[in-house]
Amino acid sequence: MYKLTDLPYEFNALEPYIDEATMRLHHDKHHAGYIEKLNKALEGHPGSMELSIEELLGKVNELPDEIRQSVKNNGGGHANHSLFWEIMAPPSPEASRGKVPSGELADAIGSTFGGFDEFKKLFTEKAVSLFGSGWVFLEMTKKGLNIKRHSFQNSPLMHGNVPILALDVWEHAYYLKYQNRRAEYVEAWWNVVNWEKVGENFRRAS
Repeated sequence: MYKLTDLPYEFNALEPYIDEATMRLHHDKHHAGYIEKLNKALEGHPGSMELSIEELLGKVNELPDEIRQSVKNNGGGHANHSLFWEIMAPPSPEASRGKVPSGELADAIGSTFGGFDEFKKLFTEKAVSLFGSGWVFLEMTKKGLNIKRHSFQNSPLMHGNVPILALDVWEHAYYLKYQNRRAEYVEAWWNVVNWEKVGENFRRAS
């Protein structure tokens, strides 16, 4: 059975960029709801519940027809949100959070996208222009780093790729504070990206 874990920081820790009310609603209601529906979908399929969420989504196309879409929707929601919480952290002048990546990740971003500024511009454009609800990921593929936009709760894990950075652009992620100003939310989000964690994700995926 999949379970909701606590945030790695307090609900108000990302303010003023992401507000406490949004974090409480997003984590305790939206993320919890995906997990509840995922567990319900997998009732009668105990073997699937023994898999990690990454393993489950990697095998999603092998699941029975009657549960496959629900697992994509709700398993994807669980995996995406779990990553989202982890790659954010309170902005700190002593750390690389909210600033720029370093080390191997910085080198890879530079060689792939032409530098961090160009990467940030491309990622932001994909986030702001996504129609409807979805996510934007920095993912590791067999060919290297790639920026990928997915609608709804689809995940790179379903396509054999590994997400190392994720931005939620569903309205529930920002509407209480930013209303319809998605671009403002995206720009604020860069201030709470935990590049140390993203770098760890990159090294594991590599």
